Amino acid sequence: MKKEEKTNVMRVLEQKKVPYESRAYTQDATLTGEEIAGILGQDPRHVFKTLVTRGKTGQYYVFVVPVAEDLDLKKAAKASGEKSIEMIKQKELLPLTGYVHGGCSPIGMKKAFPTFIHESAAELSRMFVSAGKVGFQVELSPQDLIKTVGCGFADLV
Repeated sequence: MKKEEKTNVMRVLEQKKVPYESRAYTQDATLTGEEIAGILGQDPRHVFKTLVTRGKTGQYYVFVVPVAEDLDLKKAAKASGEKSIEMIKQKELLPLTGYVHGGCSPIGMKKAFPTFIHESAAELSRMFVSAGKVGFQVELSPQDLIKTVGCGFADLV
């Protein structure tokens, strides 16, 4: 594990008085989401990745799914009310959200986008999402994430 830093996500959670725990780990570009879950000592079903997409209308959407799962684009389109959804290009991520690949969080993006969390999170008392920087995660309740981001659950994988 590495030394703890305060990220923008942590500042947002503290400002909104949302209880969370932060975890830092040494990250290299080759680690998968499942390997990160292992480093955190967590079941991969409790560690979530944040994916940014664009609908056919041009609207951006954020989907939060377990790290071991793939976003089903048809289910994502249905959840968002779009005819189709596609992943944005990696080079678009930083200017759009303020986050880099591997450090994208649903909390504290430059702009609020419609956000959906995979329905499996509804069964969890705690879940992990990126703390907005590679090598950092925050653990919080799914209900607190929903209140913080203004999102809901959907069938996404």
